[in-house]
Amino acid sequence: MNLKETTIQLKKELELLKSNYLEQEKPAHKRDKDFFLFVKEKTNPVFQLNESWETLAAEHVKNRNVRVHPQQVASTRENMDLLLMHSYYIDVKRKRYMELYQSVQYVCDLILEDFQ
Repeated sequence: MNLKETTIQLKKELELLKSNYLEQEKPAHKRDKDFFLFVKEKTNPVFQLNESWETLAAEHVKNRNVRVHPQQVASTRENMDLLLMHSYYIDVKRKRYMELYQSVQYVCDLILEDFQ
């Protein structure tokens, strides 16, 4: 996949995570092995997508094909990783979650604008 396709897919996953955060109840036991395995199964593909996105985005930043800075790419990767966990464990306040969400959304939108 190229950066544009990967960014679009990342945004789709971001929306699913947000829905999960807003609609799901907190887990009864955060240390429950079955819940951990469920989260791991659900999040592994998104972690891999996020890693691929970071690699592609960093290459485009290096070649000056997009208007974002290297630090924005790294921060977006970290924020997406945080959102992945917070979306299942529901262990952060809504305001903080939405700040992370909007930050990832913003950088993805900047990248997609550069492909228009």
